[in-house]
Amino acid sequence: MSPLKITARDAMTGPVLEIIGELDYAHAAELRERLTTLTLEPGQRLVLDLAGMEFCDSSGITALIAARTHAHAAQAEIALAAVPAHTLRVLHIVGLDQVFALHPDSGTAIRS
Repeated sequence: MSPLKITARDAMTGPVLEIIGELDYAHAAELRERLTTLTLEPGQRLVLDLAGMEFCDSSGITALIAARTHAHAAQAEIALAAVPAHTLRVLHIVGLDQVFALHPDSGTAIRS
């Protein structure tokens, strides 16, 4: 089991959170807690860079939805970048690929 590591950086469009490791039942609360410390301004875009995410279960999907809720409450946008194939498949099956803006990498998500 890989521990979850979340690193943050600022981009011109807003914060970028890099999610590394497993976003699962044991670790999803870490992302939800991190969101409570994140200040978003109206019009900004929160980018979740998932390139380093090794696994995501239903608790992880719920944490991604919580991130979307947090962004929308601040009148900000959210984008998922570099979504691993296994997670992209789940997002597609449950229709969340229609809810999240998906980008091949964080650079594209920032520029879009």
